[in-house]
Amino acid sequence: MNKRILIPTDFSKNALNATRYALDLYSKLNCEFYFLNVFKLDSYSTDNLFIPEPGSGEYEAAKEKSVEGFVKLLDILKLHLDNPKHSYQTISTFNFLSDALKQIIAEKDIDLVVMGTQGATRSQGVIFGSNTVNTMEKIRECPVLAIPEDVRFSSPKEIVFPTDYKSAFKRKELGYLMEISKMHDTAIRVLYISKKAELSEEQMNNQKLLREILGNLNHSFHTLSKKDVSDGLTCFVESRDSDMIAFINRKHFFFSSIFSKPLVKEIGYDTTVPILALH
Repeated sequence: MNKRILIPTDFSKNALNATRYALDLYSKLNCEFYFLNVFKLDSYSTDNLFIPEPGSGEYEAAKEKSVEGFVKLLDILKLHLDNPKHSYQTISTFNFLSDALKQIIAEKDIDLVVMGTQGATRSQGVIFGSNTVNTMEKIRECPVLAIPEDVRFSSPKEIVFPTDYKSAFKRKELGYLMEISKMHDTAIRVLYISKKAELSEEQMNNQKLLREILGNLNHSFHTLSKKDVSDGLTCFVESRDSDMIAFINRKHFFFSSIFSKPLVKEIGYDTTVPILALH
């Protein structure tokens, strides 16, 4: 069965970069790519109760601009690798991004969302924009892969998987991490960051379960003694020149005991490698 991948785009360079990354990452699989553009209307704001209707001049003009953007995007993708395993569909809609994503994920049975980061915010020293972080927090129906603007695809050699071993692992949650590992012969580096190096009996049991799930995939276990998870993770990734970070984004966030802000916000705002949020 074809993998269904949803890519929101605003036709920016960083959205195009995320698209190219996704096409290359999944070059070996049969995939249907759905490109989503959420177009905006100048006269509409959250303070304004007037919502332009389809058929009105402003609505149709904004939609036409979106359609034209897709024509250009598909022309650009023709210059990329022409992959017979891949097909493209485009969707233009007037909606809030998170609502549009949830609707299409349900309607099209989407397997994965891939998105770029907001390059416009780079001037403020922020790499991952709020749209990206919000999407990773709100979308729980499928995994979300976020690609920083300056990352060019190369077959990933190493994915870092941070965990505190406090929750039992499920094979289904780790499916996409394991799939990427198999496709690209990527090593999975399981990272435990804590001031206390010793694991409790429950943590040891969960670690054993994870070892069983990863099976004969290339993987190893690492411990780092550091108070701040984000700093520890960043140091580990940078020192090893790792290619991706993957973590399970549970509702009852498993790093909440270490710091108050969710990990997705902590690492999302200053990472320079792709992040895969698993569910």
